[in-house]
Amino acid sequence: MSFFPDSPDRQTENNATNVAEYSVSEISGALKRTVEDTFSHVRVRGEISGYRGPHSSGHAYFALKDERARIEAVIWRGSMSRIKFRPEEGMEVIATGKLTTYPGSSKYQIVIEQMEPAGAGALMALLEERKQRLAREGLFDADRKQLLPFMPRTIGVITSPTGAVIRDIIHRITDRFPLHVLVWPVRVQGETTGEEVSRAVAGFNSAYFGEVLPRPDVLIVARGGGSLEDLWGFNDENVVRAVAASDIPVISAVGHETDWTLIDLAADMRAPTPTGAAEMAVPVRTDLQAQLASYSARLASAMTRLIDRRRESYRALQRALPSTDQLLALPRRRFDEAGSRLGRALLVSTEQKRARFDGLKRHLSPRLLNQQIRERRLQLQQLNQRLPRGLSLKAQNSRNLLRQTSSRLTGELILRRSRQWALNIANLQRRGDQAMRHSLQKYRTRSLELSRLMETLSHTSVLKRGFAIVLNDQGLPVKAAAAVQTGENLTLRFHDGDRSVIADGSAPAPAAQTPKMQSAEPPAKDKKTKAPRAKDSGQGTLF
Repeated sequence: MSFFPDSPDRQTENNATNVAEYSVSEISGALKRTVEDTFSHVRVRGEISGYRGPHSSGHAYFALKDERARIEAVIWRGSMSRIKFRPEEGMEVIATGKLTTYPGSSKYQIVIEQMEPAGAGALMALLEERKQRLAREGLFDADRKQLLPFMPRTIGVITSPTGAVIRDIIHRITDRFPLHVLVWPVRVQGETTGEEVSRAVAGFNSAYFGEVLPRPDVLIVARGGGSLEDLWGFNDENVVRAVAASDIPVISAVGHETDWTLIDLAADMRAPTPTGAAEMAVPVRTDLQAQLASYSARLASAMTRLIDRRRESYRALQRALPSTDQLLALPRRRFDEAGSRLGRALLVSTEQKRARFDGLKRHLSPRLLNQQIRERRLQLQQLNQRLPRGLSLKAQNSRNLLRQTSSRLTGELILRRSRQWALNIANLQRRGDQAMRHSLQKYRTRSLELSRLMETLSHTSVLKRGFAIVLNDQGLPVKAAAAVQTGENLTLRFHDGDRSVIADGSAPAPAAQTPKMQSAEPPAKDKKTKAPRAKDSGQGTLF
C-alpha cells in the first residue's frame, strides 16, 4: 500500500484503483504511533555527540552515534535529575528509553529515561585522560599546595547537611578542639555535584563574613564511600580548578581510604575518611594544655635559674666597679676648670669682637663711600661716552669693508652681502644698547646701595633715633660735661632743628640704664692720670 496520494489532475484516473488518500498530519501521526508501539522500550549503546549541557528549560538535546549511524536523543528535565553522572562529549553510554518521531521536522529520536556509562573501563579511560590533561597544566604540583594552619579558628565544611558525614566531622572536632564550623550544603551525588561543590569552594574564598562570623581558615570537602559512578561528581574539571585556585587550604575527604578522585590530587591534604579530615584540621586541646603547662613550668624554672645567675654576676661586677665619687671626680674637676675659664673667655672674645668692629668702622666712613660713588659715576660716564663712538667706528669699518668688496661681487651677491651686513650692524647696535642699559642699571643699583649705606652711617640717622648734639656758641660740639661753663649759651641740634639753651651748672639725677654717648674722637689723655674707660652701650658713636 502506498502512502503518497497522486496529484489532483490524476485523481479521476486513480479513482478507478480505489487507493486511500491521507493528509500530512495523518501520515506523521501514523508513523509516530507505529514507531512508539514497536520501540516502546529499547536500550541503545552509542557515543554522545553534540552535547552542550542542559537547555534553559532543563531539557538536554544531543545525539548518539556509532561508526555507521546517528540518532537524535533528548532527556527531559525530570529524567535529568535521576542520572547519576554528568554526560560529556565523546562519552560512550547505554541509554534506556523509547523511540518517537518529531512531526515538525520528520525526524525520529530516542527519549532517554535512564543512562549509564558503557562500562567502568570507559569511565576510567576518561578519568585518566582528564587526570593527565590537568596534571600538564600544573594543578597537581606539590609547590602549589598550602600548609594547614596549626590552630584554626573556623572550619568550613562542604558536604550534604543531612548525611552522617557532617555529624561525624562535628563530633570529632567537638571532642578534640571545639571551634566554629560553617557548613555549605551541597549535593554529593548526581549531575549537579561538581557545579555545587565548585561554587561552594569559590564562595568560601570570596564571601565577606564580617566580624561576627570569621572567615574559615581551612576547608573540608567530605563525602562517604561509593562506586566510581557515585563519586564521579568529584572528578569534575570545575571542582579540580576551584580547589587548586583556593586561597584557603583544602582537605579532601571523599570516599573511603581505597577510593580516590581528582579532587584528592588538587587538594592541599587528602584524608582517608571524613573523621580523619577532622583530626587533621584541629589538634587535641587536652594535649596542647598539658604541653603548655609543661612548657610553663620549664620556663618558670629556667627564669628562676637565670635570675639567680644574673644576680650573682651583678654582685661580682659591683664589687669590681669603683664608687660613684671615684667615677665622677675627674669630670667634676674638668667642669669646675671649664666654668672658671668661661668668664675670662667671654671677656676676651668680647674685646676681640669690639676691636674688629672698630677696625671695620674706620673703613666705612662717609668720605670713602662718597669717593667710591664718584669713581663709579665717572666710570659709567666714560663707558657711556665710549659706547656711541665704538658703535660708530664699528659701523664705519663695516661700511669701508663693504665698499672694498663690492667691486669684486656680482649684483645679486652684493645685495645679499649688504643685507647680511645691515642685519649684523643692527644686531650689534641692539646688543650695544642692551649692554649699555645693563651697565647703567648695574651702576645705578650700586649707587643706590652706597647712598643707603652712607645715609645709615651718617650722624643724621643717629639723631633720628632720639640723640642730640651739644654745640657751644662757636658751633663746635661739646664733648665733655666739664667743658660747659655755668650760664654758657649752648645749642642742642636735633634731627628736625636746633634749640638754644643756657647751662645752669646743676647735675641731673642719674637715670637707670641711661646709655652714655661716646665721641668719635678719643678723649684727651693726661700724662699723669689715665681716664677711665667708658662701658660700651651698644649704640655706636655719635660723630
